[in-house]
Amino acid sequence: MSCLELAGVRVHFATGDSLVRAVDEVDLTIRENEILGLVGESGCGKTVLALSIVRLLPKNASIEGSIRYEGMNLPDLDENAMRSIRGKEIALMLQNPATSLDPLMRIQEQVTESVLAHNGVAKKEAKAQSLEALRSVGIPPERAREYPHEFSGGMRQRAALAVAVASEPSLLIADEPTRTLDGLWKTHILALIQRMHRESGASVLFITHDLLAASAICHRVAVMYAGEIVELAESRELFEHPLHFYTRGLLKSLPGNGFKPVAGASPSLLNLPSGCRFHPRCASALPACSETHPAMCETTPGHFVRCSLYGTGQSERP
Repeated sequence: MSCLELAGVRVHFATGDSLVRAVDEVDLTIRENEILGLVGESGCGKTVLALSIVRLLPKNASIEGSIRYEGMNLPDLDENAMRSIRGKEIALMLQNPATSLDPLMRIQEQVTESVLAHNGVAKKEAKAQSLEALRSVGIPPERAREYPHEFSGGMRQRAALAVAVASEPSLLIADEPTRTLDGLWKTHILALIQRMHRESGASVLFITHDLLAASAICHRVAVMYAGEIVELAESRELFEHPLHFYTRGLLKSLPGNGFKPVAGASPSLLNLPSGCRFHPRCASALPACSETHPAMCETTPGHFVRCSLYGTGQSERP
């Protein structure tokens, strides 16, 4: 069973005479009770894809394709209908709690507002639920009335998670939740997301550039490059048998694998390369790679890759 289905999703931004193709023909399914990782370098379209799901894009953005949740295509809903889903059914945890949390409101008040907006309870009950949400992420009651600036980065991230999960959503979108955290706080946040997922049964879209974090908690992982998905597989399968040369490059950039960064830079979304979008950075690119844009190909059950090598039925590239 699926929690959310994306089919042919495109998100473009009109900027003067140009068009930024931030997300291009993305097909992706988030299953019920699944943690799906979405990994890739900064600027590849991960956050834009997340914001398109909850319809929080600027006015110059256009969304095409379908984003189906419980039989509804979210881009077709009016704002009132979308507001009843956003936060309550689908919660978004932004990557920078220093800006997503209101600096003028106490932490408990912000969680209470989320409960009041989505849970349909009286204020007294909302306050009790907010304290429980804060307790569940390790924030004691005596600190609930503090302001965001009185919290450390890790504590602010915990507070942001409490705001997101207080409404008991069926899908949590966590956008780079460990980006600014050190090793200990990162471990804490990952454990909290896993526990929330396990106890509530909610699905999670875990967006990150941190492959080690994704390998630690995700059931499946999708790799995004230049606005499109280039590989998707079960987590263990992807990390043990990566197929796309971009995925392999990301794995080689990890400290334990040689700490070798992927050569070159991501292309501009204003001027994408012809053919395979990764071919200018791929040391194994063939002449045809600059001419033909490959489709996703299922190489083994559940393992998909966007590379002309596998589309031709070959098993290895020299």
